[in-house]
Amino acid sequence: MMDLVNSVLNFVVPPASLVMLAFSWPALYFINTCERMYNSFFGEDMEDKIVIITGASSGIGEQIAYEYAKKKAHLVLVARRETRLWGISENARALGAKSVLITAADVVKEADCRRFITETVNLYGRVDHLVNTASLGHTFYLEEATDTNVFPILMDINFWGNVYPTYVALPYLRQSRGRVIVNASVETWLPLPRMSLYAAAKAALVNFYETLRFEVNGDVGVTIATHGWIGTEMTGGRFMLEEGAEMQWKEEREVHASGSSVDDFAKLIVSGACRGDPYVKYPSWYDIFLLYRVFIPNVLQWTFRLLLSNQSARKTSLIGTGRPLLESSSPPRMQPIPETFSPPRQPSSESSSPRRQPLSGSSSPQHPSASPRRRMGPVPVQQD
Repeated sequence: MMDLVNSVLNFVVPPASLVMLAFSWPALYFINTCERMYNSFFGEDMEDKIVIITGASSGIGEQIAYEYAKKKAHLVLVARRETRLWGISENARALGAKSVLITAADVVKEADCRRFITETVNLYGRVDHLVNTASLGHTFYLEEATDTNVFPILMDINFWGNVYPTYVALPYLRQSRGRVIVNASVETWLPLPRMSLYAAAKAALVNFYETLRFEVNGDVGVTIATHGWIGTEMTGGRFMLEEGAEMQWKEEREVHASGSSVDDFAKLIVSGACRGDPYVKYPSWYDIFLLYRVFIPNVLQWTFRLLLSNQSARKTSLIGTGRPLLESSSPPRMQPIPETFSPPRQPSSESSSPRRQPLSGSSSPQHPSASPRRRMGPVPVQQD
């Protein structure tokens, strides 16, 4: 009997849903527009609010820091590259930030997350917004990657690097009825080649925050931002494995965030968070592909196959093969920000956990995952 019922529903529900959506769309759009206009006038005032931004040393994280600075918020900037944060903090103060606290930390380490959250609460007494932007992309075909040590690293940064800060900050966000903002990607449901692990991590991330939204039951807001391909510093970045006891990121990404799309996306994220929007999408027309994937997935697959069939030989930077792709470059923006590069670290008994450094400078912290000693060429990656 149930098989018969499911067969009938499989035949009736999809077209009926599309018809209902077509008739209700104008009314829903009007209601949504009115709600956005109301929230724009009576949205959250961020002056004197406390905002923590992870991955703030470049790309979208940097631009989001500037947008919050214009709203006169107190900023806590978190990244592995503390020397980059000094220049960004000066820019943020010039744009109107009430104060800026910077701290070097690795968001895939729970202990580091507890440290910078505790520092923030001890200094300011509260947390109002937590913005998770730490991210690492890739552009390799899965079958061509020979060093699988990088697989868990991509998952760690793109998933656990968002979960750990949220987990630690959640009690304080409940107290202030604050908000978590997460930087996801359209690849969570729009499949693109050479981004399989990145897409998997982002899909897990979106599902995590969708579930968390129900768990907090309105006590903490959740804003999920998704975007298509936009230009960031990581487009011309390098992914390297340095000789030493542990694997670390060789911070040689000298290219600054570029492209108006990065600025526009950062503005949309901050504006949407202040309005209390559950989703921020850039560009919004990508949503139409979600309908294709749900109702007519074959059309979406045929379209991608047609577009990709005209590609020439693969031009991929292959992690683990040592065959690099030339890096892109971009002119610097705003105030020049100093970069310092640390030589490869030798094994030692000292802890590799990053700590706040004095004004005189700092070294690049290591990633916790161990790896065989090997060096790889530059790999173009995408940062959110």
